Amino acid sequence: MADQLFPIYTLDEARHSILVRAAPDEIAVTDSLLDGIEHIFGERLTPEQAVRRIVDDVRRTGDLALKAWTKRLDGADLTELAVTPEEIARGLEATPPDVVDALRLAAGRIEAFYRKQPVTSWLDASAEGTLGQLMRPIDRVGVYVAGGTAPLPSSLLMSAIPAQVAGVGEIIACTPPARDGSIPPVILAAAHVVGVTKLYKLGGAQAIAAMAYGTESVPRVDKIVGPGNLFVTLAKRQVFGAVGIDGLLGPTETMIIADESAAPETVAADLLAQAEHDVLAQAILVTPSRALAERVAVEVARQAEALSRADIIAESLPRAGGAVIVPDLETAFEVANEYAAEHLQLSIEDPFGWLGHVRHAGAVFLGESSFEVLGDYVAGPSHSLPTSGTARFSSGINLLDFVTVVSVIGLRPDAAAELSRTAARIAHAEGLTGHAAAAEARISGGSREN
Repeated sequence: MADQLFPIYTLDEARHSILVRAAPDEIAVTDSLLDGIEHIFGERLTPEQAVRRIVDDVRRTGDLALKAWTKRLDGADLTELAVTPEEIARGLEATPPDVVDALRLAAGRIEAFYRKQPVTSWLDASAEGTLGQLMRPIDRVGVYVAGGTAPLPSSLLMSAIPAQVAGVGEIIACTPPARDGSIPPVILAAAHVVGVTKLYKLGGAQAIAAMAYGTESVPRVDKIVGPGNLFVTLAKRQVFGAVGIDGLLGPTETMIIADESAAPETVAADLLAQAEHDVLAQAILVTPSRALAERVAVEVARQAEALSRADIIAESLPRAGGAVIVPDLETAFEVANEYAAEHLQLSIEDPFGWLGHVRHAGAVFLGESSFEVLGDYVAGPSHSLPTSGTARFSSGINLLDFVTVVSVIGLRPDAAAELSRTAARIAHAEGLTGHAAAAEARISGGSREN
C-alpha cells in the first residue's frame, strides 16, 4: 500500500516519468477538466482555447464580461466588483486575533528580509563624463491571490510587501469570490495588514485579463504577479507583452535530498505538505538510501490518513511524486540541478557544506529545521518562486521585479568625439549610414556641451 501511494523509482525510471518537465499547456489534462470546460463553453475546448475566449471577451466588453464570467465560473452574481472598505473591516473583525497577529508577524519578517536587498541607483563620474543606472519603481502592480480549493492570504503578503518596499506607487489585488459574492475574511484581514485597499472580487483568467487591459472598474496595471491555477498561468502567458508578468508559475513542487541522517517522519511530513496543494503538485525525494525511501513511503501512507486533504494527496503523489534512488549525494545534486525545483530541501548531514553544489532552485532549505512550510509563511523570502524548471533562468519574487533600470549616459564632447570614431566604424559595418553620419557629426565637432 505504501509503495502505491509513494512509488520508489530507479534514476532511469524517474528520468522517464516524474522528472520529466512539461510546459503549462503540455500538462496532462484530465477528462473531468475537459468535461467541465465543455459544460461551460458548449464545446470541447483545450484550456488554452478556453482562456483565450475569456481574455478576448474581457478585453472587448470590460465589466460586462467580468460579471458574466464570474457568474458562470464562480456562481457569484455581482453588482459591484470592488471590495468596499466596510467589507475589509468586517473581514478583519471576523478573523481570529491570533491569526491576525500571525499575519502581522509574517508581514514584518517579509518586509525586513526585502529591506536588506540592495537595489540602488548609481552614477559614476569620470573624465569622460557620467554613466550610471536609475532604479525606478513600477507605477502600478496587480497581485493575483489564489482562492479556489483554499484561500491563500500568504500570497498577498508575499507579493504585495516586496512591491511596497520597492516603492511601487499603487497595488491592486484580485481574488475569486464565493458563490454569495463574499471574500474569505482571512484574505480581507491580510489586505488590511499590508494596506491594500483596492481589492476586486475576481478570479481566474478574467482577473488576469482585467488587470492587463483595464475595465470600467479595474485599473490597468503595468505588471501582474502572484501564482494561480492552470487557467491563471495560461492567461498570464496570453497577456504578456501588454503587461509584464513575474513568470509562468505552474504546479507547485518540492524536491528533498535526504541521506541516512534524515528522520523519515519529518521527510514524509514535508512531502505531504507539498502534495496536499493540488492534484498537480509534485513532491519528490532523492536519496542514495533505499532503506530511507522505504521508511518514508511507510510514513507517508500512515500520516496521509489523518490529513484533511488526503483525497488530493492520493491523486498527486502517485501521479507526480515518489522517491528516486541515486548512487550518491553528488548524483542527487546533479538530479536537483537538472530538475531545478521550486523548493529544494537538504535533509542531510552538513547542508551548509553542500550548498555550493546547488546551481538551480527557487529556494534552498538547509536542514530539517528549515523546512518548506516555514518558507510558505514566515521565513521571510517570498514563496512566489519559479516552477516547471524555470529556476534555470528565473528567480523568485524580489525587489527587481518591481523596478525598471534606466541607463544614464552623460558624456563630455571630447569623449563623445573619440568614441564616435568607433561607433561610426561599427555602423558602417552594419550598413546603417544614418547612424554613422550621426556619429561622424560629433567627430567634426558639431556638438556642444550643455
